[in-house]
Amino acid sequence: MIIRETEESFLMVKQHDHAYVSGETIKHFNRNLLKSEDLFDDFVYAAHQHDRSWIGLDDTPIWNDVKQIPFTFSDYPLLPKLAFYKIGVDEIEEVNLNAALLCSLHFCSFFAKSKDPNCLHFLQDEAIRQKNIRQHLQNLDEELLTQHFQLLQLSDNLSLYFCLNEPGVVKETEHPWFRDGFKNTESFHPDNQKLQARWVNEHEVTFDAYPFERDFRVNLPYKKVSKSATEKVGIAEAYEKSEMEERMIILKQ
Repeated sequence: MIIRETEESFLMVKQHDHAYVSGETIKHFNRNLLKSEDLFDDFVYAAHQHDRSWIGLDDTPIWNDVKQIPFTFSDYPLLPKLAFYKIGVDEIEEVNLNAALLCSLHFCSFFAKSKDPNCLHFLQDEAIRQKNIRQHLQNLDEELLTQHFQLLQLSDNLSLYFCLNEPGVVKETEHPWFRDGFKNTESFHPDNQKLQARWVNEHEVTFDAYPFERDFRVNLPYKKVSKSATEKVGIAEAYEKSEMEERMIILKQ
């Protein structure tokens, strides 16, 4: 679950919904910035599906007693998270090998510097998966794979940018993850710098170097769960009884 806390409520976005928004966003990427258009549909499938491992975990939110908010994707207990990451990539691999390779690389990047034994075991298993997939993919273009991997990171981070920021926020008070731009996007910027997004108003987002083919909009589904309801009936019931809402976000040059 992705959560932005306000004074009176928790704004909660399911991970799989966030991933769908990431795919709906990145499918408009300017393909002239890529080495080729090959396998672009496979990449978009990876973006849409990369967080399907969270479908079961997000079905019922659970409470973090230490932080006094619901568990989020960043602090969710490690062992079930790793187990479900594997399940998610397994399911993607059954449908699309290129997408599974991208998603495996994406999840492994989360733990690249970890020394936790469980993370290291996960990385070892995924290294085997990646080797096996590469053996099945003929004439794999590593340069294009790297570009698609960077795009998957961008799609993930851009959707998180929508989720974690208050709409219309000024650059200086954005979520700290995004104030300095999106990582690994220098190759998509004409000045070889990180792509920078900013909110124009409550509904519009633009870039310092617009990387998309045209202006477009996406709809982000979320629930606004009041803290008072959470205190009365618990987070699971409060979440279930809250209405699903949508925020429209327009990306424009």
